[in-house]
This record gives sequence, C-alpha cells and structure tokens, in this order.
Amino acid sequence: MMRTYSFLTVLLWSSMFHAIHMMPSQKRTNKHSHSERITTLSENEGKTLRRTKRGWMWNQFFLLEEYTGPDTQYVGKLHTDQDKGDGNLKYILTGDGAGSLFIIDENTGDIHAAKKLDREEKSLYVLRAKAIDRKTGRQVEPESEFIIKIHDINDNEPKFTKDMYTASIPEMSGVGTSVIQVTATDADDANYGNSAKVVYSILQGQPYFSVDPETGIIKTALPDMSRENREQYQVVIQAKDMGGQMGGLSGTTTVNITLTDVNDNPPRFPQSTYQFSSPESAPPGTPLGRIKANDPDVGENAEIEYSISNGDGSDMFDIVTDKDTQEGIITVKKHLDFENKMLYTLRVEATNTHLDPRFLQLGPFKDMALVKISVEDIDEPPVFSRPWYLIDVDEDVKEGSVIGQVVAQDPDITKNAIKYSVDRHTDLDRIFNIYSGNGSLFISKPLDREETPWHNITVIATEINNPKQSSQIPVFIRILDINDHAPEFDKYYETFVCENAKAGQLIQTVSAIDKDDPPRGHKFFFELVPEFAVHPNFSIVDNKDNTAGIMTRRNGYSRSKMSTYLLPIIIFDNDYPIQSSTGTLTIRVCACDSRGNMQSCSAEALLLPAGLSTGALIAILLCIIILLVLVVLFMALKRQRKKEPLIISKDDVRDNIVTYNDEGGGEEDTQAFDIGTLRNPEAREESKMRRDVIPETIFQIRRTAPLWENIDVQDFIHRRLKENDLDPAAPPYDSLATYAYEGNDSIANSLSSLESLTTEGNQDYDYLSDWGPRFKKLADMYGGEDSDRD
Repeated sequence: MMRTYSFLTVLLWSSMFHAIHMMPSQKRTNKHSHSERITTLSENEGKTLRRTKRGWMWNQFFLLEEYTGPDTQYVGKLHTDQDKGDGNLKYILTGDGAGSLFIIDENTGDIHAAKKLDREEKSLYVLRAKAIDRKTGRQVEPESEFIIKIHDINDNEPKFTKDMYTASIPEMSGVGTSVIQVTATDADDANYGNSAKVVYSILQGQPYFSVDPETGIIKTALPDMSRENREQYQVVIQAKDMGGQMGGLSGTTTVNITLTDVNDNPPRFPQSTYQFSSPESAPPGTPLGRIKANDPDVGENAEIEYSISNGDGSDMFDIVTDKDTQEGIITVKKHLDFENKMLYTLRVEATNTHLDPRFLQLGPFKDMALVKISVEDIDEPPVFSRPWYLIDVDEDVKEGSVIGQVVAQDPDITKNAIKYSVDRHTDLDRIFNIYSGNGSLFISKPLDREETPWHNITVIATEINNPKQSSQIPVFIRILDINDHAPEFDKYYETFVCENAKAGQLIQTVSAIDKDDPPRGHKFFFELVPEFAVHPNFSIVDNKDNTAGIMTRRNGYSRSKMSTYLLPIIIFDNDYPIQSSTGTLTIRVCACDSRGNMQSCSAEALLLPAGLSTGALIAILLCIIILLVLVVLFMALKRQRKKEPLIISKDDVRDNIVTYNDEGGGEEDTQAFDIGTLRNPEAREESKMRRDVIPETIFQIRRTAPLWENIDVQDFIHRRLKENDLDPAAPPYDSLATYAYEGNDSIANSLSSLESLTTEGNQDYDYLSDWGPRFKKLADMYGGEDSDRD
C-alpha cells in the first residue's frame, strides 16, 4: 500500500542513466522493487555501456475542493519509459471514482477531475494505474497504486447542536453563575488553517448574560435579577469560524432562559383590619369569611399558614388554610351566645411555610391583621340544664308517683315561658307523663322490670309565645328490680333411677332461674317440702352453688311395684322479700345395664318375653292396629244398616219399648195404646217374637212379682205424669214416657250367651227349657225347629 503525505509531490520520469533522489514524502510504487534499476558502465576495457529497463514512478496528488473553473481540473500525468510515443501503449485507471470523477487519456496518461469535489463528503481517493501493450494486451509495467487527496477550503459555517436551547437559573443568583453551555461544530478540516476554529459571541441578551468565546458557557452578568420583575430572557449566541476574523462563516442559536422562584418575598395582608358577623345559632365549624395575604412568590415559596396569635376570641373561633387558594377561612369553634358576648377581636398571622436561609435577612416572612367578629342575636330554642337525664325508678312504684324532673329555660333576654311534653313516638304505651308547667315526670301505668328494664323517652321543651322554638332531650329511665318473682326450675328434667341403684347415688342435678335481677346476684336454696322432709326413697343435697343433687336413699327399685315417683322440691331465693316456689320432679324407675345406662323405663315391657326382638314388637303393634281399624269399620257399617221395626202388630207388646212416630190423641184416647198391658205385666209373657225380622238386641226377660203387689200402678203413673208436666225440659207435645220395674234376681245369672246374633254359626238353645216356665217362651223361640216354623 502507498502512504500519503501532507505536501505536494510530482511524478518524475527519465530516460537517462542517473540516480533518482526522492523527498521523504515520496515513494516508489513498483511492486517489483519499484526502484529505478541503474546499470553502470563497466570500467573494463573494450566494453560499452547498456541501458536497462526502467519502470514508472509517481507520488500522491492534491486537488482543491469546490473547483469552479471553466475547464476540468488537471490532476497529473501517468507515463512509462516503455512508451515510445508510437501509440502502442494504453493507460488504464481504476479505483475510487475512476471513469466518473476521474478520467484518463489512454494515449497520453493525463488525468483530469470531471466533477466538483467536496472534501467534507470524501477527502481521499485511492486509484490504480497500469500500462498495456495494445498489440499483445500484456502489461508492460506492473499495476501501481496512488492517492488523490482533496485540499480543504472554508466552505462550511459552524452549526450548533440544537436550534434552540432552554435553561433556567434561580433568581437572585450572583454574577458569573453558569447557566448553560452551547456547542457549535464546523465541518471543515481542523488541521488545515483556521477554517474550523470557532469563536462564540453574544448578539442578544446583554447586559444580563455573557458567553465565554472559547467554551460557549453562558453566565449571568447582572446581580440580583428578580423573577418578580422579569421571568423570561431570550439570548442569541453566534459561533464564527476562522477564529472570528473577517471573512469567516458564522451560525447562531437561541437560548431561552427562565428565572426560577426563590422565597425572597414575605406574605403581606392587603388591609390591616377585617370585619365579619355571625348569628349566635351558628353551629361549630360554620365558615364566617376568608382573608388572604399576598405573596409574589410562586409554588411552595408562596404557601402560607394562617393562625390566631391572640385575642379575646381565640377560644371561640378557628382559622384553617385553603391549600388551593392560600386563603385563611375563619370558622366558629364553639357555640356563640349573644347574651354573653357580642363582639370578639382576633389577631391573625400569615406565615410562609418554606423559608430559604439565604434570604432570612429580608424577613420576617410573616404578616399580621386584626379581625373583628360581631355576634347577631336570634330567637333561640329552650336549653336544658343537662345534655341528657338518667332516672332510676323502682318497679313497684305506684301510679301517679313523680320519678324525676327535667329543667329548661329560654336563653334569650326575654326569658319566655316554657311548657314540657313527652314525645309519644318514644312512649307508645303512655307509661310516663309530664307536668307541662314544671317538667316533673310521673308514672301513668305499672312498671315491670322483667318485661322492660329500660325506657328511653324524649322530652320536648317549647316556648309558649313561639311554639316553633323547641328543643328535645333524651331521658333514660332505668327500672330497679324488686324481688317479685319466685325461682323455678331452669328446665323440665327427665329424671330416672335404675332398678339396681345403690343408696347415696346421685341421679340428677337440678338448678333454678329467677326473672328478678338482684344487685348481689342470685342465690338459691333447695329442700324437700315439709311433708316429705324425710323421704324414704330420695333425698336432696344443696350444693351451695345454685344447684342441688337428687340422691337415692335405698338399694334397689322395682318397676312392677312403683314405676314413677313424684318428688316435690321447694326453691328459695336470697332477696327481700324472700320468694319461693315448689317444683315437682318426676322420677321414673328404669332398667339399666351394669354401667348405669338406661335400657327401658316402660312398665309394660315387663310383660313381654325376655327374648322378644324389636321387629317382633313392631309386628305385634301393627297387627293390633289393623284389628282395631277392622272393628271400627265393621261398627260403622253396622250403624248404617237400616233399622226395621221390631213390632208391627199392636198386640205384640213386650217388655222392651218401641218408639212410634204416631201422635196420640190425648188422655181420652184409649185406642192408641192398651193401658191394660201396664196393669198386667204377665201379659207380656204371652207375646211372641216376630219371625219375619231378626231382632237387633235380645233383652233379658225376668219373671217378677206382679206390680200391683208392690206399688199402686195408678199412683205410680200419676206421680210420673206430674213430674213430666212440671219438667221445663219436657217436649211441648204428647209423648210416651217409659218406666221400667226391676223384679227379683234371676236364677239364670248372666245371659251373655244370648248375644249370639253377631256370630254366623248355629247355637244350641235347648238349655233354655231347663230354666223353668219363665223361660218357656224363649225356649219355644230359639229351642227347636217347631218354634221356627211357628
């Protein structure tokens, strides 16, 4: 490769025999030693000098950029000593820009630049040259490389890295405070002349700012620049090459500089006194007005905190800061009273919250103003002496008794009269009432602590002259307990004792409850009733903890003898007056296993076989239920059967009574019924059973002594008739009253076997003939076939 140098060399060629001396920047480019081969004449006798073959040689070339001449710019000439001038050689150029930027005359080897060149675009071109014999096409010299270097001219102005710069600096900064650095670059060759040497200067922005000509650093030029006076500055900076000399090129840029705020201004109230007013009814927290101190600073440097430093209203009013508007809001802190004080004076202080130590000498950074607040009088509602009332009342207090008093008064100067009332929405049962004149509460209905231990009512106080002015107060009434309930078992106890129980064994622990609530807590005592103070079977042991244990007093119990024991227990409380009640504990005797676990408590279980399983018991119960259902159905069907008259003929009169629907004709009607039958009971024996109707009931017929032997039948009937006439429940129409007379006992004992109509099979009634003549009629009716045919 060929090296390039910074100074101009020329291509030399020679056809003579001599040594070639080169400058340090020159270089021979022949690949094959590229030095001129020199043949010297021998000093030997008789020999002549011969010239050897020499190659070509050239150096690097320089061209000016941006050439604007009328002709193409001549670069140089290529030539070899092999060229005889006969046109047999041809020069060829290759490499960067060959044929486009650089052209060569193939006959003479002259090289020209065909176009205008720009060093900033490309500063160095590498080309290769060779000479070719036109006839043979072979190279007469090896290919050689050379350089064309573009020489720079000042054709580029300096350019800044940004078209516009933005910077900021705190206000009140000292002189020489750095703001920002600007930088400009020049595309020209910095190694050649001053084309790329840039110098900075300020065109706009004096006298506030300056710029360093070499570094481009912009600095403040005036002290104590105030943001409040001017916040924005626009500075124009120029960069000029050629070291700032005449003829140099230049470029400019704009720098926008902003002064940032610092807390160098204290807040100031625009006026020294403010006045506000407030009605005395304004509740705490009510805003009365706003005040504001002005601060020319911005951001956190303008944040202000308001406070009340002193004054006679510092405990009645408060001030808070609105962070958005930086205003102080004056609010009511406590309830106002026109009658107590009508005017308040406050001293309000406004202070910056973010102080800058550099400017404390400019302080103090606070201001003070006077605030006067006048209280306006209004008609206020009554005010109670307390925020709430608590009244304790015994639950046995009598109706009409005063239990407490509430007091309210008009806070205004007029002191209007007040009346009291109970809000009935809080006392729907109207248990309490109040005297409207003095606020005394009294009882209207009995109290029961166990039902309602607390009553919360509301009392209303209203001005008589202005009913719209009223206020309410809660009254809490606590009902105090009186021992008016007896203790009782806390639940129903299912107690059992095993048949194999031992004496002294605990079978049950009982406890009690009491609706009352004594202040010292419940205390219960348990004992047996006096009649069973010494119970032969069980005893009770008081555990002294409101429970008692039921103990056995003997060994073994029998269900067959006694399946259930009733044990009455008296329960006492420990309050005044003492209350007691008796609770009966039912104790069942049960069969238990060896560990005391209950197996069966039913007495009927003793009648069942020992080995009868549960399934068998269920089957037996189902069978019994089915039989009962069948019997009920049979009886219902039987009752629905139509009953047929037992006696059709009026001559067929027996001891049984048959009801007729015929209405009699009175006392003189002797045809409706044969009274002789009553006078002659023996005539009934001659009556015979009807054969066409099966009797529903077989009555027992006894042979008795004639009725007239015992009592006068006529007197008997008259006596019964008189009783019926005097009976108010008797029907108002003629009816038949039936009276029966029972004779001596029958020797036949029970005739239950006659209830054979319910069976379907034939029965033997021959034994009726053996009972004597009194049963002859029955024997004839049921005894044989002859009787049936009759």
